[in-house]
Amino acid sequence: MGLTGGIAAGKSTALEALERLGAAVLSTDAVVHELYASPEVRDLVVARWGGAVAPGGTVDRAAVAAHAFAAPEERAWLEGVLWPRVGARVAAWREQVVAQEPPPPAAVVETPLLFEAGMDAAYDATLAIVAPEALRAERAGARGHAAVAERTSRQLTQEQKASRATYVVVNDGSIEDLDRKLSDVLAKLNG
Repeated sequence: MGLTGGIAAGKSTALEALERLGAAVLSTDAVVHELYASPEVRDLVVARWGGAVAPGGTVDRAAVAAHAFAAPEERAWLEGVLWPRVGARVAAWREQVVAQEPPPPAAVVETPLLFEAGMDAAYDATLAIVAPEALRAERAGARGHAAVAERTSRQLTQEQKASRATYVVVNDGSIEDLDRKLSDVLAKLNG
């Protein structure tokens, strides 16, 4: 199942909850972190944008984002570098999960740009995590997210993601509430 949602809607919290509930989980954000740590991707971004994006040989994600969000062609270039590599990593992970005995109740991949990247067709089901706008703004501010409006502008709205998703969970309560809602989704998947 592909999991998505807007910035600060609670995708990572939902992924953690699904793991507690027995699902096999993978975060594409974590995969991107791994890719940035690889010499291959580091060298590609340095060749494109200069050594300042990898001071001391470590990719500075904020510096990369500043370049990538500066122009559509820069973002497209970065997506062309990352998305095929992320897709290959997800495919390899899914093969490992399918081979597990007993199989988990679900294999869930958190993909923030699931619909925007056209990756939803790769999943049997999709789940959108949504939250009230005021709560999302509060969460984003608490985490110090810079350029939230700029990043959100390239994403579908929560409503658009929800209308495309197989399942929608509103994340506006406690962790226990979220666990219960996600347990219900897993029951429907396996029902």
